Amino acid sequence: MAEKNYRILVINPGSTSTKVGLFEGDACVFSANVAHDAQKLKEIGDVSAQLPYRRDMILDILDQNKVDLASVDAFVGRGGGLMPCEGGVYQIEEKLLHDARIGANGVQHPAQLGSQLAHEFARFSGNKPAFVVNPPDTDELCDDARMTGIRGVYRNVHLHALNLKETAIRHAATLGKRYEDCDFIVCHIGGGISISAHKHGRMIDGYDIVGGEGPMTPTRCGAVPVIEAFAYLEEHGINTTRRLCQRSGGFADLLGSSDALEVCRRAEAGDEAASRAWSAMEYQIVKYIASMAGVLHGHVDGILLGGGMVHNQGLVDYIREGCGWIAPVTAYPGEFELEAMAAGAVRVLSGKEEVRHYTGSPVFSGFACFE
Repeated sequence: MAEKNYRILVINPGSTSTKVGLFEGDACVFSANVAHDAQKLKEIGDVSAQLPYRRDMILDILDQNKVDLASVDAFVGRGGGLMPCEGGVYQIEEKLLHDARIGANGVQHPAQLGSQLAHEFARFSGNKPAFVVNPPDTDELCDDARMTGIRGVYRNVHLHALNLKETAIRHAATLGKRYEDCDFIVCHIGGGISISAHKHGRMIDGYDIVGGEGPMTPTRCGAVPVIEAFAYLEEHGINTTRRLCQRSGGFADLLGSSDALEVCRRAEAGDEAASRAWSAMEYQIVKYIASMAGVLHGHVDGILLGGGMVHNQGLVDYIREGCGWIAPVTAYPGEFELEAMAAGAVRVLSGKEEVRHYTGSPVFSGFACFE
């Protein structure tokens, strides 16, 4: 008997738009990027309060394109706002919705609306199943990766988990293997840059990209010597320093632009500052990729590159030259976020993966021997 082509509606809210896609099995049959008025969002204020506004705009687009919600088998939204949890497909239940509404992880981001919107649409269609897949706070770090040299202070992880894991799953399939049987270094290189080590289906190490770790990016400062960060903080204050870690560092601070295409063009045209910043970013990416090879003890089945900046062939060539000795480097320009959400739902509906239930308890809360 042929496997059913489940119809999945996926919802991925961003800062000023919401991406929506309807999938039948692996095929995307409809997609739209629903633009929202930035001033209207600002007037609404709180992220979760934007729900009715975004929902109604999405419903209008779906109606205009004759997308019948009654024909959808399941709904999937981004899983922002949740406490750290293991990777997987989580059923949207009341505890998950509560934490998404309040932003339980302390980060206010439109991704919080993903699960809330999926829940709304599922309710409209007769309480169909609704899920989140590999939430942004997916945490599968090995114990050694959690430690710092300060008692009671542990490393966290904030990465593009959804795209990282989907890229690894897809690449494993090209090798005729399961993700769970492979070891990869997987990177997402865009406005933010995630570099992670995947061992037998678990993301055992990676950098806290909103906490000031990893390479410089178009919008984040990356790792900075702590003593220098203290000096900067004393002069400029904690809020300015925090913003450099999260959204106003990197190219934005050095060059006044977070547009990677513009920075690359400036560098190629002979702009010394742009050339220096671009070169430093490339250098740091290679440096951090190589560090993950050590975490995997040199057993690396592939180095996988995803994200918008991977469209830049010069960047890919630089990484391949710097890291190709570790393992083959494969580029997957762009991202698979919508596809990843749909694929997760299909795995659960077809019985290939067991659905998980979100508890709200962080996957890690410290080592008893240091408490």
